[in-house]
Amino acid sequence: MKVGVVGTGSVGSCAAYAMIMSGVASELVLIDPDEALARAQAGDLADATPFASPVRVAAAGYGELEGAGAVVLCCGVRQRPGESRMELLARNAAIFGSVVPQVLERAPGAILLVVSNPVDALTDLVWKASGRPAGRVLGSGTTLDTARFRCSLGRHLGVAPGSVHGYVLGEHGDSEVLAWSSVAVGGVPLETFADQAGRPLTPEARARIDGEVRHAAARIIEGKGSTSFGIGGAVTQILRAVRDDERTLLTVSAPQDGSCYSLPRIVGAAGIERTLVPSLSREEHLALDASAALIAEAIRSMGQPKEP
Repeated sequence: MKVGVVGTGSVGSCAAYAMIMSGVASELVLIDPDEALARAQAGDLADATPFASPVRVAAAGYGELEGAGAVVLCCGVRQRPGESRMELLARNAAIFGSVVPQVLERAPGAILLVVSNPVDALTDLVWKASGRPAGRVLGSGTTLDTARFRCSLGRHLGVAPGSVHGYVLGEHGDSEVLAWSSVAVGGVPLETFADQAGRPLTPEARARIDGEVRHAAARIIEGKGSTSFGIGGAVTQILRAVRDDERTLLTVSAPQDGSCYSLPRIVGAAGIERTLVPSLSREEHLALDASAALIAEAIRSMGQPKEP
């Protein structure tokens, strides 16, 4: 599958590298307003292909997106010290407002995957600007948060993360909801498995796991300035589901009831094919509603996008 990556900073380049090493893309087109950076990243990434899969990598303009099966939008800027999420949203909305029409003109049939933050509100912006069915535009959402949740639970329980089935819902951010009540391990309800394994989920254990998941990005950013490898892996998982029509359940972000947030969604060749709502406790339902409301307010703050 031919994939375009708009924005070749730490996130875009790590996503491209993950695609090369996993063989998800057959061709990568890298686009960045800093053309020297895009060329350098393309050259560096091309050097990795002999050790992985024969991916064609090029730095190019929007015209080279023709025929792309997917375009990954990593073109947002980082949050400045002391900058609010609303201020960051305003800056990135302006960037996306100039990028999206050019992508749509050259790659009208591509799946659009939004990665830049605030990812939920920006996904809604791209969907409205594109005029496409909602399933053709999706955000990375809480895909990475869900992976962190499963890893933390797996460490506590002494099992592989792949055996843990649980989700993080809502916003990719502070109001995200860890859906404890619907977690199962190998088909066994979480509490039952934890008791049988001799690793009970005490209130202290739950609080620790919640903190590990909720504050993971902040700890990484404090040490290295940004997160990149984890989200690169998440992007690759989403694109593999599209390329291979896997119909995999992923917590990607998409428009929902006047907001735009993450729920378990079946992802395949057509993008999002179905949205599911897991069984939730009353407290989790209320938290999810509150998270959706926060995103809806952010969306309203952007106003109405211009039609492409």
